[in-house]
Amino acid sequence: MNPLRPIAAIILSITTMSAAPIETGSALPAITAKDQDGKEVKLAEAGAKGWTLVYFYPKADTPGCTKQACSLRDSYAALTDKKVTVFGVSVDTVEAQKAFKDKYKLPFTLLADTDTKVADAFGVPHEKGFAKRQAYLFKDGKLVWLDLEASTDQQAADVLKELEKAG
Repeated sequence: MNPLRPIAAIILSITTMSAAPIETGSALPAITAKDQDGKEVKLAEAGAKGWTLVYFYPKADTPGCTKQACSLRDSYAALTDKKVTVFGVSVDTVEAQKAFKDKYKLPFTLLADTDTKVADAFGVPHEKGFAKRQAYLFKDGKLVWLDLEASTDQQAADVLKELEKAG
C-alpha cells in the first residue's frame, strides 16, 4: 500500500468540507431542500425578491442552536417589518427540524440538509454531521452580508444592525 494514500485522502476530505464561502454580490444558490414539513423549497426562487436571511446551525435542539433560533424568533416581528424571510439550515432530518420548530415555536422555515448540498452550495464547512454556524443576508437574490462567526444569542441583533446600515 502506498504510504501517502491515507494522507491524500485526509487532505481531500478536509478540502471538500471547507470550501470557500460565497462572496458578497454572489447570487443566492439555486439549491432545493426539504423544509420541516417535507416540502421542497427552491432557495433562489424564494429569495429572488426582498431580504432573505439564510443561517446555518450545527444541530437542532442543542443549547447554542436554540439560543440562535430563539434570538431570531424573539425578533421576528422586527425582521418581518423589514420584509426579511428567514431560513434556518442544519444537517438534521426533516423530523428533527419539525420537532425543533414546534418545541420552540419558531415562526420561520427550517431546512433539512441531510446530504449537505445546501452547506456545500454556500461554502459552509461541515464535519461529522455538523455544519458551522454562519449567516448570509441577501437582497433581491444577491449576497449583501455574511457572518462567518455567527452569534448565538445576538444573531437577530447582528442582522438588524446590517439592515439599518443598508437603509
